[in-house]
Amino acid sequence: MSVVDNVTELLGPVIDTLGVELIDVEWVGSSLRIVVDEADGITTDRLADVNRLISPILDQHDPVPGRYTLEVSSPGVERKLTKPLHYARAIGEDVVVKLEAGNEPRRVKGRLSAFDEAAGTITVEAVELDGVDLASPETHLLALADIAKTRTVFAWGPTPKIGGPSGAKKAAKKSAAKAKPDQRTAGQPRPGQPKAKKQPKVKQQDELDPPPSSEPHPSSTRSEASRHE
Repeated sequence: MSVVDNVTELLGPVIDTLGVELIDVEWVGSSLRIVVDEADGITTDRLADVNRLISPILDQHDPVPGRYTLEVSSPGVERKLTKPLHYARAIGEDVVVKLEAGNEPRRVKGRLSAFDEAAGTITVEAVELDGVDLASPETHLLALADIAKTRTVFAWGPTPKIGGPSGAKKAAKKSAAKAKPDQRTAGQPRPGQPKAKKQPKVKQQDELDPPPSSEPHPSSTRSEASRHE
């Protein structure tokens, strides 16, 4: 069996003892990613519980060759649907279904409206086929045997326009700057106003012959959990 199959078979029943579901196992390069979830979403504390539980088991059975990094994580907002329970939970959500070669269309995007485990089928109200938007939704009945991959998709909000809130703040700052009172000192000309001519100062007699002074003149002066074998 492959590394993914070995790890899934080994850890699935163990993780179930915590009331946590093993969603997926990914083995890429030297990284082993264990994806788990709970019915109402999983917390970081529960992820840590799973990590502490499975680490010694992986050490003991050694299903992964060589050195590797272990990562235990949640599925996130977009997740794979690989088991009947996954499809049952995802009814009403938007999904992207990739079909095996030989099927037309190959890619279906829309709302998952039904799942029939007995018949082995799902129903998708498609809004896009092979990357082309449809004028109106179309109902597609798809056999699980023909599906290569299914994942949920999250509808992200519109991208904020340039010059939105940040632009408004800049405009407000400019307006505030214009509204500030004139802080120039008295007698200082306004911008564009010609400077007043300096009137000659007539010295008094005591200024013409100042008394000598002995005083000197003043000078101007800054968890991912890893496992290595």
